[in-house]
Amino acid sequence: MRQSSAFILGDTQPIEDLGNGMKRQLMGYNQQILMAKVWFEEGAIGYVHEHHHAQVAYVESGEFEVQMGEEKRLLKAGDCFFVEPNMKHGAVCKKAGILLDVFSPCREDFIE
Repeated sequence: MRQSSAFILGDTQPIEDLGNGMKRQLMGYNQQILMAKVWFEEGAIGYVHEHHHAQVAYVESGEFEVQMGEEKRLLKAGDCFFVEPNMKHGAVCKKAGILLDVFSPCREDFIE
């Protein structure tokens, strides 16, 4: 598997348009870990899903209604959520913002 460069410059790293009001920029990865910056427009939905990766998401800006299993919480800048492997989760962006997502192992499906 490939890995990212040692230095990743935000103003030169490609940004992928995911559609539905979301964009993603890969910030660094190898086989064990991946970090991505994800922009959400207000109203954008990260539909409820699950994956075998552990995930930590940091709310850099905006507000998100995050669902973990059956529980929902409103999170704002400075908050975080942890997703255990195979846990159903999703988010609705209430105020445009950015999530920093870290996955382990790497989300190979995010890499071209």
